[in-house]
Amino acid sequence: MEPLKIAILDMYDGYANEGMRCIKAITERFVNQEGMEATYEVFDVRQKCEVPDLSFDIFISSGGPGNPQPVGEPWEKPFFLLLDQIWQYNRQPHHPRKKHLFLICHSFQMACLHWGVGLVCKRGSTSFGIFPMTKTHFGQKEPFFKNLPDPFYAVDSRDFQVIEPNHHHLERIGAKILGIEKERPHVAHLERAVMAVRFSREVFGTQFHPEADAEGMLRHFQKDEKREGIIKNHGEEKYNDMVTHLQDPDKIMLTEASIIPTFLQKAAEQLSANVVVSMQSEMNVEVRM
Repeated sequence: MEPLKIAILDMYDGYANEGMRCIKAITERFVNQEGMEATYEVFDVRQKCEVPDLSFDIFISSGGPGNPQPVGEPWEKPFFLLLDQIWQYNRQPHHPRKKHLFLICHSFQMACLHWGVGLVCKRGSTSFGIFPMTKTHFGQKEPFFKNLPDPFYAVDSRDFQVIEPNHHHLERIGAKILGIEKERPHVAHLERAVMAVRFSREVFGTQFHPEADAEGMLRHFQKDEKREGIIKNHGEEKYNDMVTHLQDPDKIMLTEASIIPTFLQKAAEQLSANVVVSMQSEMNVEVRM
């Protein structure tokens, strides 16, 4: 079996961030584990219009700044084309080695918009912090959430949201909503955003940041400049809550250790199993001949 090829799509457009560091750290741990044969490559999508082709087996597309609504930038068409190519490739029964895709925050919002999951719109205010995520009925059965409590905690950092899901369309394409935003009873008539969707067996996405590394983020947020910026924009109480949650092993540490690592492991298992089935089929053909 050839080494698995993993493509990481950097959607941060050159903005300083912790997301890419965390994604690469999780991927490197996966690639370097004993017995694993895999490589990964990073693509700078928005700055350099770099988009991977279908020679890769696994794709992880990061969060990023700005409006997820298309505005005609050069990278948008190739990015949406890749989404459709992965989707169509996986629907072909003669392709046993499926393509596995994980979409995070900005990428998730763009995919929801492109695939008609629901309304993608600007929030009334920025969501920034560590918040509880509530599992839906489908989320209770989701293997990626198996080791997480209900609710579980995750880093949320966004100005936009996915709401008003098109349930008829979701059912038609076989997608399932797995998680929703925390309940906010103090805000009347406010719909809770969609926070996680299994688009298909191979395609998964979250509007929160499952890659967030508690130790690294804590170190980052304790820098004077970052600390002062958070307090100025969100208040000292919010800052103190985040620091407390980052130090709790049952919150961000658990989420980071559960979701993307499980996605990578399950993808590798499925790809490996499909290679074995394909080889057996070829051997049977040779025997019959």
